[in-house]
Amino acid sequence: MRNPRDFFKPLAIDAPEPARGIPFKPSRMIHFMDFSNPKMVDKTPDLAPKVDILLGNLEDAVPLDKKEAAREGLIRVGREMDLGDTALWTRVNELASPYFLDDITRIVGEIGHKIEVVMVPKIEGPWDIHYVDRLLAQLEAKAGLERPILVHAVLETHLGVANLEEIAAASPRIQGMSFGPADLAASRRMKTTRVGGGHPGYRTIADPEPDGAGGFISPRPSYQQDPWHYSIARMVDACTAVGALPFYGPYGDISDEEGCETQFRAAFLLGCVGAWSLHPAQIAIAKRVFSPDPKEVAFAKKVISAIPDGRGVHMIDGKMQDDATWKQCKVMVGLAEMLARKDPELAETYGLPGAGGGEAMAA
Repeated sequence: MRNPRDFFKPLAIDAPEPARGIPFKPSRMIHFMDFSNPKMVDKTPDLAPKVDILLGNLEDAVPLDKKEAAREGLIRVGREMDLGDTALWTRVNELASPYFLDDITRIVGEIGHKIEVVMVPKIEGPWDIHYVDRLLAQLEAKAGLERPILVHAVLETHLGVANLEEIAAASPRIQGMSFGPADLAASRRMKTTRVGGGHPGYRTIADPEPDGAGGFISPRPSYQQDPWHYSIARMVDACTAVGALPFYGPYGDISDEEGCETQFRAAFLLGCVGAWSLHPAQIAIAKRVFSPDPKEVAFAKKVISAIPDGRGVHMIDGKMQDDATWKQCKVMVGLAEMLARKDPELAETYGLPGAGGGEAMAA
């Protein structure tokens, strides 16, 4: 077992010191881009201000014959384009892929100063993080980087979920986690072909009610459930326990905007800070869902104003407020203030100053 006193020592000579806290910037959507398409690359400067995180995807959905083009496109974006306060991430190919080593070597060596987070798919245990951790330190030292690149773990196998807590605590680099529901469903032998979201067959049903004629009223009330609820809640706990950030992953049915919004909102209420957006239509959904409701922000501001030190028990608008609800209100207002600095429309809606900065909060 590694000595806890060594946890924040660089893993390579001349590598930057590991992060002691995960910055929490606007993170409502991680917008996936396939930079093997030159048209996508050219659209980047116009798209960047509209999203919180821009991710150059190198893995799934990028055909084998376009893997290298996707990497070159990402490097061009990192070298040539000013993205303002929008974070640039990448999802590299899985560790078992022959493309992974070139992905990580080229990206850190050529645009490591621009890449904030590397998303690593199909993480199965802390051993995978340890490998990536050491490799990144060596490459950072070679490139002369002054800050460490963070790691986002994608959980896509039953083994990865079984080791979720150990993965979250494996390195100071762990920025956060999200699920890859399609691969995870296959790994678990779940009987669904959907990418995220619920399933009409996964339901609860009310008890039978007599119809007064010796039979039962039909149909019985039935409600669709969320097969990802337990896993997402567990991921949220594992992330928050170590100061990392939990995200909902992709919602594959682009045409089902209501279903996407419902799934995103459930994840938001459970504690996720954002979700993946696979299409421009999902950007607006993520903004709407992962930005606090203006009415709740207004009430939270009222509570904080009435009890600035958070002490005692108070009745506000007929609701009991104490130190626990005061903390909830601080979370809500803190998030609203951060988003207002990035989004002028939200600043006006919340009645908060907008500095256009998008400063980071502590995770």
